[in-house]
Amino acid sequence: MNIAILIAGGSGKRMGQDIPKQFINVYDKPILLYTLESFERHPQIDAIEVVCLDGWHDVLRAYARQFNISKLKWIISGGVSGQESIRNGVYNLEGKVQPDDIIVIHDGIRPLVDDTVLTDVLLKAQKYGNAVTSMPYNEQIFIINPDDNTTTKQYIPRETLRRVSTPQAYRFDLLDEKYHEAFEKEIGIYGSSYTNTMMVELGVTLHFAAGSDKNIKLTTKDDLELFKAYLKADKDTWLK
Repeated sequence: MNIAILIAGGSGKRMGQDIPKQFINVYDKPILLYTLESFERHPQIDAIEVVCLDGWHDVLRAYARQFNISKLKWIISGGVSGQESIRNGVYNLEGKVQPDDIIVIHDGIRPLVDDTVLTDVLLKAQKYGNAVTSMPYNEQIFIINPDDNTTTKQYIPRETLRRVSTPQAYRFDLLDEKYHEAFEKEIGIYGSSYTNTMMVELGVTLHFAAGSDKNIKLTTKDDLELFKAYLKADKDTWLK
């Protein structure tokens, strides 16, 4: 089976709104429901788990009924950090899924995940045991001069870089083993760490899958306006 874990445990303070950003309505639908619909309609996704902010579980269940999200099987509470939230989602699947099942991890506030991107990350994970969506880096990256942080004398060739985001996918046995190892050894679980960076810190080789520039993370009000623009532009081609 292919199971999606959607991470929606944050409060979204940078958005500056009175409710968590994943529940902000855009054209009469919460952001998180757009994300859920992307996974609901994908034929290769068998079940969905949402790691949700405490106090919003019943709200999410009500929205799932309203918008016919039939694949939603589990809603669990997040942790105090992103990595704790993902860990909670992984541990909740122990005893519920098989070792070779593919687990897709995705940010609940990335609502524009494309079907082709999701298909490719599943295909690569089934072949290699893991896959991370990625895109080439198109800007030049310069390194700050340690003697004068207003200057630079060194750059990183952009051909050697990839931008990695979600969705990411892993065999469940690998994912579960590495989260236990990471939290036992306190490796790859602090700050901005995510599953992909944790895996690398624990010695796992990751495999690139296709990505999309449209797959934006809604963090600020400007991101929200861009999301609205994408919805209007694509309305006739994919929006239900």
